[in-house]
Amino acid sequence: MKARLGDVATYGGLALLAVFFAAPFLWMLSLSLRTPAEIYLGAARLIPDAPTLGNFRHILSDPAFLLYLWNGLKLSAAGGALAVALAIPAAYAFSRLQFRRKQAALVAILAVQMISPLVILVPLYRWMGAMDLLNLHASVIALYGALGMPLAVWLLKVAFDAIPVEIEEAAIVDGASRLQVLTRITLPLARPGLASAFVLAMVTNWSQFLVPFILLERDGDWPISVAIFNFAGSVSASTTQLLAAACLVAVVPAVAVFVGLQRMIVSALVSGAVKG
Repeated sequence: MKARLGDVATYGGLALLAVFFAAPFLWMLSLSLRTPAEIYLGAARLIPDAPTLGNFRHILSDPAFLLYLWNGLKLSAAGGALAVALAIPAAYAFSRLQFRRKQAALVAILAVQMISPLVILVPLYRWMGAMDLLNLHASVIALYGALGMPLAVWLLKVAFDAIPVEIEEAAIVDGASRLQVLTRITLPLARPGLASAFVLAMVTNWSQFLVPFILLERDGDWPISVAIFNFAGSVSASTTQLLAAACLVAVVPAVAVFVGLQRMIVSALVSGAVKG
């Protein structure tokens, strides 16, 4: 009976938590389906009298909005790929090599992840301005890769730890080099870990606002997060439904990528739990 009561309390708490996080999305969905006249109803009615998809058609037919979506997808995916590429050799070294202060170095890498981008943006902006690196997508991608690398190192180390070292030793005995072992054996076996690191880095980059807001000044270079912020600053009551529709559309790519690869992510996160 105590176990059942505990399960009920746990699921009840999770249900309340789900409602807490889902309520803003439901309200945003309600706004995005309204006509301009129904916006003035406010919170009096959650379900519109005459729901319409015209707001979504309006924003998706706007070439500028599609450009913002493409910019956000390109920057997020490229930054996530760069973070994974930079993390692979470091994670492999932490997993397979023995050296002094290895644990301290791992903790130091994770500590870098805790530093807010806001702390470094002012000196970074001045430095990039002095080197004429502002208003370049390559600069944003490089910063995304640097910010996402610490977490990727930890995720990939867990994935590499779950691969039996005997497989690599057998390949080395057969004459394979360390680089060949990494590229032909370890990385293919660590695909779930690579996918999870890439997805988490990409989703983080997709929601990133400060970095592109500071480094990109031209309208055509903005990702969707910055574009929606600037649009929200000029929105009126008659265009609130368009802002809500734009926000929902902006969430779709990150959710789609996460849902599509969720099995690989869960597999990578739990693979190291049974190691040893």
